[in-house]
Amino acid sequence: MSSSPDLAGAIVLDEVVPARAPWTAVVRKGQTLRIVDLEGNQAVDFLMYALEDDAERYSAQDTIAAQGNIFLRTGSVLRSNEGRPMATLTGTSVAYHDTIGGACSCESNTLRYGHHTKAQHACVENFLQGNARYGRGKRDMVSNVNWFMNVPVEADGTLGIVDGISAPGLYVDLRAEMDLTVVVSNCPQINNPCNGFNPTPVRMIVAA
Repeated sequence: MSSSPDLAGAIVLDEVVPARAPWTAVVRKGQTLRIVDLEGNQAVDFLMYALEDDAERYSAQDTIAAQGNIFLRTGSVLRSNEGRPMATLTGTSVAYHDTIGGACSCESNTLRYGHHTKAQHACVENFLQGNARYGRGKRDMVSNVNWFMNVPVEADGTLGIVDGISAPGLYVDLRAEMDLTVVVSNCPQINNPCNGFNPTPVRMIVAA
């Protein structure tokens, strides 16, 4: 289903996430989560929480401060609000990934694209649905990673959301540094080019 290299270890989970859908899983310490952009130009919004104490969760601020860079590349360590490593980006066939673009919501769609978009499904809804499986609510939402999303910082400091730099079969590999619950929104956005105006499925593989 993809042109990415074989994963080491036994495959313990291999699922295709439909376009616009949420996805959750437990990823154990030492396991690798591979996310494959099956058709290309699909943004994958991503959160993670410590399995044993979900008050500890991914922190964009700690991650950015520790690495001194807003983009995630091979070797980047994703850190928690306790400053501890949660996952390491061990390999990717995409040049960089976004940490600051955030998740689309019905409210932000309305503000940016007009009131007629309010009824459109959004990443925040997917995150709320996924988190509800673990007893988490809106207050547990934090800034997320956007895998495959192209959010350049312009010369004047503004952010752009432009055509993606991914392609069919490109991937990102994350090695869990602690036991994690992972919550994903396969982004449903159709009003900007982050998904090529056409949301598509992605593949999630966990290898031990």
